[in-house]
Amino acid sequence: MFTRAIVRKPGPDCGQGLTKARLGKPGFPRLMAQHRAYVRALRSLGLRVTVLPEEPGFPDAYFVEDTAVVTPKVAVVTHPGAESRRGEEDTIEPLLAKHRPTFRIKPPGTLDGGDVLMVENHFFIGITTRTNLAGARALGRHLQDYGHTWTPVPVSAGLHLKSSANYLGQGRLLVTRALAGRIEFADFPKIIIDPGEEYAANTLWINGRLLIAKRFPKTRKKLQKLGLPLIELDVSEVRKMDGGLTCLSLRF
Repeated sequence: MFTRAIVRKPGPDCGQGLTKARLGKPGFPRLMAQHRAYVRALRSLGLRVTVLPEEPGFPDAYFVEDTAVVTPKVAVVTHPGAESRRGEEDTIEPLLAKHRPTFRIKPPGTLDGGDVLMVENHFFIGITTRTNLAGARALGRHLQDYGHTWTPVPVSAGLHLKSSANYLGQGRLLVTRALAGRIEFADFPKIIIDPGEEYAANTLWINGRLLIAKRFPKTRKKLQKLGLPLIELDVSEVRKMDGGLTCLSLRF
């Protein structure tokens, strides 16, 4: 059960962040409106939301999920894989230390929170351009110290693991075709995303409800069959910067 979330406001320099999406620059007023709607959705689910101010000089800092991995027992502050994002985590660590024992990933390990998928007590850690094996192993050691288990997952497509795979509750996964056949996910019931709707894989499960991106009707139809309440959110501007619903908050 999640009870809290941390988010950060986007700054007017948001268009200077890292992206390979080739969808143009985000419109700042529209991005802010989408971010406010996201915060309202979290609060509607009963979460106490801490809204941090923008972080000048860090245009990607509103993707706060990448700065930490928070479990029911421990918080691990990351060492981001992109050099330009290193420093975002410094303002997150003291907030998490109020709620959990807190540790940090240190070089040569790199780790982005977007590469870490929590499925109950088990954690899948994506090996990507942002998270290396040293970072995954360092996180794994901290997780094991607190009774969690973990598995590394090589990811060949998408920025992060959670760009292509997310948890839907009750042991179910939502995955793209690129990851559907991974042996690491073999034992899980899966909903597989249709071609052309891969972005919709970044769906966020919170306490038995699903936050989903608008404009992906095939995925919505599949998720409706689960019988879970759905909240559709417009994240078109976030998408332009390779972000999604999970990226915008730390939930714990």
